[in-house]
Amino acid sequence: MSETPDKPIQHKNDDLDAVLERIRATDGDGTDVSVRDILTAAGTRTFGPVVVVAGLVVLAPLIGDIPGVPTLMSMLVLLTVGQLLFRRRHLWLPRWLSERKVPRDKLHTGARWLHKPARFLDRFTRPRLTVLMDGGGNLLLALACLLVALAMPLMEVVPFSANGGGLALMAFGLAMIARDGVVAIIALLLTGGTLGFIAWQLL
Repeated sequence: MSETPDKPIQHKNDDLDAVLERIRATDGDGTDVSVRDILTAAGTRTFGPVVVVAGLVVLAPLIGDIPGVPTLMSMLVLLTVGQLLFRRRHLWLPRWLSERKVPRDKLHTGARWLHKPARFLDRFTRPRLTVLMDGGGNLLLALACLLVALAMPLMEVVPFSANGGGLALMAFGLAMIARDGVVAIIALLLTGGTLGFIAWQLL
């Protein structure tokens, strides 16, 4: 099993575009990059950034379409948010998950494609409606993340639904990082729309 260090890696710039740039600089073992490599490059040692990374991986072209990747990210989110609900201060991941790998070239291509959307989001994310990020509001966000993660295996068979799930996860993570209640509301709306779309497709 693997556990993150007690002290987080610190970076001067913790906005989404900076996270993507660090991911693009990840070499891994030359051909593949592990989940642990991605999280280390992103500087993530807390819960919000991990949820952002999971959403980005699902959204990234050529990566999110690989069979099994959405389900892998759902496991990451389930473990992450589960520990948030139990008020752990630092993230723990089992070795079998932290050492799972994705192709390095596809990861870098996806991160490069997401730079423009990331810059746009960074301009508008700031602390707002912070009451939604504390107490019961924080619990609601965690439960919504769990719903998205539990639905991820279905998203592998329902066309286009994984995009909605990835967007929702990324929005939840951004809301946690920036304490932005407006982004949290958007994430909840994305969650409801994505789950409704899946139900409509399957019924």
